[in-house]
Amino acid sequence: MTEPTLYETLAAVLAKEFLNGEVGFTGLLTGKAAAMFGTAIPIVAMELARRTHAPDLTLLLAGCYHNPDFSQLEAMPDSEHDAVLRDLSTEAQTYDYPGQWALKRGDISFGFSSAVQVDTVGNINSVCIGPYDKPKVRLVGPILQPEHMTLFRREYIMMPHHDRRNFVEKVDFISGVGFPGGEAGRKSLGLAWGGPALVLTPKCVFDFDRVAGRIRVRSIHEGVGHDELRDATGFDLGDLSGVPTTPRPSDDELTIIRREIDPRRILFSPT
Repeated sequence: MTEPTLYETLAAVLAKEFLNGEVGFTGLLTGKAAAMFGTAIPIVAMELARRTHAPDLTLLLAGCYHNPDFSQLEAMPDSEHDAVLRDLSTEAQTYDYPGQWALKRGDISFGFSSAVQVDTVGNINSVCIGPYDKPKVRLVGPILQPEHMTLFRREYIMMPHHDRRNFVEKVDFISGVGFPGGEAGRKSLGLAWGGPALVLTPKCVFDFDRVAGRIRVRSIHEGVGHDELRDATGFDLGDLSGVPTTPRPSDDELTIIRREIDPRRILFSPT
């Protein structure tokens, strides 16, 4: 078995987070890096969970495709309503989103967001860099992040880049709310559940002290040094001496990914 790629490693990390019977939602992002982190890795992670410990997990793609058979893909679809995607075998297709699941009731167990900035309390920003009225850069917009970060039971933040400009002390605009003031702070905003669970990047995996409302490093990817990680992050990471290396996928997990989920290497092109 050849060495695991970063994408395979992150998919295996994510897969262990999902429970049997849960409903996971992801959309179809565009742009190579964003599509890999926001779409491909989540799809492979959910499919890996379904083939191992969570057979009754529902993968809800774009709100209307229920458990598509991605092994049939010959090319990545260009949009959520591309004929390539519509013609895949699925357990079901619905015409409206989210179908039989009620967002305000918390029926979606988890989702995935990608952003340009993440701050120390887990707020995310995909709206603008600089002041809103006169920004340096106007970004793509909130793209359902407010709903993901408030109505879903939890959110996984998928960051294709890890630089000081991406990981900041305070975001320039809050398009998705994290843990300002910790869990108590979320409750004061009327949010009974939800918020970010993990942040996955090319350098590390973050989780959160939910009581304090503070991001922290859960694991560091193989080959990434402490100084490199600190230099690429715009806030203090604290003591990293006891932080473990991100675990590799097992041979069984790699076999499932490469032979069952993505046999044509469409989702995970070789790196």
